[in-house]
Amino acid sequence: MPSETAVEAKPQAVKLEPGKTINLPSAVLGLAVASDGKLLYAACLDRFVYQVDVESKQSKPLFQHRNYASGVKLLANGTQLVSAGYDGALQWFDLAAGKVIRQVDAHRFWSWKLAVSPDQKLVASVTGQYLAGSIDYVPADSPEPTVKVFDALTGEVRHAWTLRPPVLSVAFSPDSQHVAAGNLLGEVGVWNLGTGEQVAAWKTEVFTSWGYIKSHHYVGGIYGMAFSANGEELLLAGMGDMKDPMAGNGAQTWQRFAWREQPARKVDQIHAGEHGNGLMETLTVHPSGEMFVMAGRLAQGNWNAALFQAGDGKLIHSIDNKQRNIEAVFSADGRQLFLAGAVGQRGRDKEGQCPDFGRIQVMTVAS
Repeated sequence: MPSETAVEAKPQAVKLEPGKTINLPSAVLGLAVASDGKLLYAACLDRFVYQVDVESKQSKPLFQHRNYASGVKLLANGTQLVSAGYDGALQWFDLAAGKVIRQVDAHRFWSWKLAVSPDQKLVASVTGQYLAGSIDYVPADSPEPTVKVFDALTGEVRHAWTLRPPVLSVAFSPDSQHVAAGNLLGEVGVWNLGTGEQVAAWKTEVFTSWGYIKSHHYVGGIYGMAFSANGEELLLAGMGDMKDPMAGNGAQTWQRFAWREQPARKVDQIHAGEHGNGLMETLTVHPSGEMFVMAGRLAQGNWNAALFQAGDGKLIHSIDNKQRNIEAVFSADGRQLFLAGAVGQRGRDKEGQCPDFGRIQVMTVAS
């Protein structure tokens, strides 16, 4: 059962109350939540996209990718799914017909993250392989565009841009007019979806480390991002500096930027004394716009998922739910938070079966 972190002064009387835990055969890399919160759709390490009944905790496979299924989102008023995978493909699945109705070979490398615009008209996917491009191990240029935007209805490419690979995160603005992406080196780009013009670009050094113990390479990056409710600021999530690239013990970190300013201005970042260590992999804003959640995996400290106040960035409440959190999604009404990921994979049991290690934990956002 999750253990709560005591916070002496809470800006809001809001907390995450743990509910049921749903097991899946393998790690959950992407999650979508039906509008009523009763059904979930999980993209998993075993290549399958599952439908999950929250009440019964039962799941069934719907379709699969040729490699890990890395993302899934709902489309067309909840009647379709779009998924992404490490096979570089996007697939559209009709829930009523029970079949894949379209596949687009979007990338030659993995789709790291998938996003759907709030108006449901566009789908974005980001990619890019880390190959050393010089003696200082800076990533080599990508042989293909690393940020792509597709028409959600037809699957046709609407935009294709190149941000230095690997690009690890992507998000649409609330008005569906802009898309942002972030990469391993802490570089961020924002593009206007009407004109195709890049309207903002900056670099933040906080999320990227140069590892010189055991192996030499860059590590970290911007793993999660989300626009503020009014669209004027961009929130970034990841992990702070560390010297041992195998340790995963950089500081749990978020930053917030006023992205329209030239250059983009850092407005705030996680406050001193409010974090431990570990990679934060997901960040999402509550439907009310009044708070956001950041979650990931814990190395040292007290929490691996926490609520922060959107206005001043203060920590509201935090928990350690004893799993690696890869995706966090609020229900449409904001009353529930679904934390999806995995626990440590164990060996086969006496019958030769591998225990389920995928996890979705249902949290109540309580006041």
